[in-house]
Amino acid sequence: MSKPAIAAAPAAITLDGNRLRLSGDWTVANYTVLLPGVTRLRGQVGDATDLDLDNLGALDTAGVSLLHDLLGGERLATLASDASPLPPERRALLKAVSVILDASVTPAAGKRGYAFGDIMEHAGIAMLAFYRHVVDIAGFIGITLETAFFVLLRPRRWRITSLAAHLESTALDAVPIVALLTFLVGAVVAFLGATVLAEFGASIFTVDLIAFSFLREFGPLLTAIIVAGRTASAFTAQIGSMRANEEIDAIRVSGLNPVELLVVPRVAALLLALPMLSFVAMIAGIAGGMLVCAATLDISPTMFLSIVESHVGVRQFAIGMAKAPIFAYLIAVIGCLEGFKVSGSAQSVGEHTTSAVVQSIFIVIVVDAVAAMFCMEMGW
Repeated sequence: MSKPAIAAAPAAITLDGNRLRLSGDWTVANYTVLLPGVTRLRGQVGDATDLDLDNLGALDTAGVSLLHDLLGGERLATLASDASPLPPERRALLKAVSVILDASVTPAAGKRGYAFGDIMEHAGIAMLAFYRHVVDIAGFIGITLETAFFVLLRPRRWRITSLAAHLESTALDAVPIVALLTFLVGAVVAFLGATVLAEFGASIFTVDLIAFSFLREFGPLLTAIIVAGRTASAFTAQIGSMRANEEIDAIRVSGLNPVELLVVPRVAALLLALPMLSFVAMIAGIAGGMLVCAATLDISPTMFLSIVESHVGVRQFAIGMAKAPIFAYLIAVIGCLEGFKVSGSAQSVGEHTTSAVVQSIFIVIVVDAVAAMFCMEMGW
């Protein structure tokens, strides 16, 4: 037969002038009874108020929390000190609970500042992060070039199987999407040229517009953007997953160089793939423009090719093809570098994959703009 529960003694709180009397059991059973009085007297109890604890009965953590609200943290700490007349066990209870309550209610010190200072701080942090990122890319480019030169001088260390596998995934598998998109863009450019130039009676120059734009700019640029979204993300995800699974650490422990094993074959494959894909993009874009010219401007394919041969020099094709290896190297390096930066979680893999795509597209467009200005100043 279980023992009957002992009822808690009635609790009360009274304030007579400058004397605060606490009586009864300050426990969880009387919490709802004491809470209105504590709330009412909270602002009336000061440091000079005398405390009468002679009639105080049982005390638990709920009662200590009420005392904390009523007296404040400093006054409760004084009661918990060794100079307090309370028994040692109650002083220990007050001290333990007050420390927890003070830690939970103490607000964090707010950082004071002003709008202009905050803006300059964020700008400085962003510039420092950008500087560190540029240093990381430059260092990784140096490591890749050094390792590639070291491997190039030793044919026995060439990884032909890995190179062929990456060449298939980056070049052969990308031909349909590159050809389709550039064909459609060529058709759009032809429609635009036919619409605008017809107002000036210069529809025939639509052929020049298509040929110049795809041989010099659109062919390598659109290909690089497609490859940046398709291949840079794949490189980051592959190396990042290996990093998360600690496979790269296992490669280092085995005495192998992860840059030689993972980066150099990917860079070499993309250096071969992007020029070939750029050539496919040039042909597909010109074919799309040729189809539109034949359908809307009555320019036959024979006349189209004749105009291209007579008006467009080989220099335009050479300038476009010269950009492709530069784009390829930058895309491959950024994709591999972001893969090595993965910290070890699936979220980190996703974040760095997104970062690799954004950075690759950004740097491709920047390099293309710089190359366009350089060629214009050189008269090319």
